Amino acid sequence: MFVTILFYAFSAVLIAAALAVITTRNPVYSALCLVLTFFTSAAIWLLIDAEFLALVLVLVYVGAVMVLFLFVVMMLDIEVEALRSGFTRYAWLGWLTALVVILELAGVIAARRFGADTGAVPVPMPADYCFTDAAATELYTDYVYAFE
Repeated sequence: MFVTILFYAFSAVLIAAALAVITTRNPVYSALCLVLTFFTSAAIWLLIDAEFLALVLVLVYVGAVMVLFLFVVMMLDIEVEALRSGFTRYAWLGWLTALVVILELAGVIAARRFGADTGAVPVPMPADYCFTDAAATELYTDYVYAFE
């Protein structure tokens, strides 16, 4: 029960931060909201016992890529008015995409409400299960050529 509450709390923060990334006018604030998005994604991955992926997300994306993004955003002299001038020309495409996503979500909710099987319930893992070992075993045995 507590994990479910944490999941919904982290998901709410994740959605709010992701919306802030695309709606914030200041590019530095937008990049900082992206950092918050990465941290909450890592927290959700920790809830499903994917510790390795969560740490890689924080170390690689937050530690390296976002520092680079912030450096570039702060060093560039961006003319915001020139970027905003052609914004409304493609607004219809954004509204159309949002409508398609809303219709897909409504379809999934309706299918679940009418009793459609929307997926298998995950099996609880044993206490000695380690996601990193399982991922490494799959990666270096069955998918070694793709990994190379």
